[in-house]
Amino acid sequence: MTFTHLRLERTNHYCLLSLNRPKANALSPDLIQELNVAFDSMEADEDIRSIILTGGTGKFFCGGADIPSIRDSLEARYAENSPLETGASLMDRIERCPKPVIAAINGFALGGGCELAMACHIRIASDEAIFGQPEINLGIVPGWGGCHRLPRLIGESRALDWLLTGRMVGAKEALEAGLVSKVVPSEELMTAAIEIAALLGEKAPIALRAIIRAVHERAVRPETGKSLEAEAVAETVASLDAREGMAAFLEKRTARFVGK
Repeated sequence: MTFTHLRLERTNHYCLLSLNRPKANALSPDLIQELNVAFDSMEADEDIRSIILTGGTGKFFCGGADIPSIRDSLEARYAENSPLETGASLMDRIERCPKPVIAAINGFALGGGCELAMACHIRIASDEAIFGQPEINLGIVPGWGGCHRLPRLIGESRALDWLLTGRMVGAKEALEAGLVSKVVPSEELMTAAIEIAALLGEKAPIALRAIIRAVHERAVRPETGKSLEAEAVAETVASLDAREGMAAFLEKRTARFVGK
């Protein structure tokens, strides 16, 4: 599979997906489309247990939406197939991805780039990472999840501070706020991400998928959280992986999960 703005590498049970659109990895319509194609491929590949999404080794994880390419479509807002609609849909599909998506945030994650990181299930950051939702400075508001995912992740008070001021936020503050779960030196970022992917590769795929679904559905429909968790439990305990996991625990050995 050949991409213009992405690099995709399959290794063991995880896939490394790197944005490659110099210089800021801005989300153009073409890059959004390539990301959708890549996720289609990775979700269909049973050998892939998790996905690492990064901006590579440059200064940018993702600089946000590519303003020149979407400026003329702003009035169309969320009309079908407009850049605003396709960007929002991409964030939703990443959040719903049945395989854990790890954001390895190497640098600036601004606007749509911050929203891209928030759509991932696990976020770790380089100590050089910078976050922000600067849309207010353009006279607009975040349209790809910033107004609803950010308050959910860091709380309403902090989210309003970031959204209304449009200020830049360093990795340390992002960690304290709960936007990311770990901050490491820049040279250790990919090692840390791969360690998480390796750990996830040892887990039962059915259980991973059920947890992601239950947590996501609770976020969008809080009143259903308890029943969705019960459904997830029912699905996983009936699986072969659950039997294997319990047997391995009792036999004091490493479980061998097969995703069934």
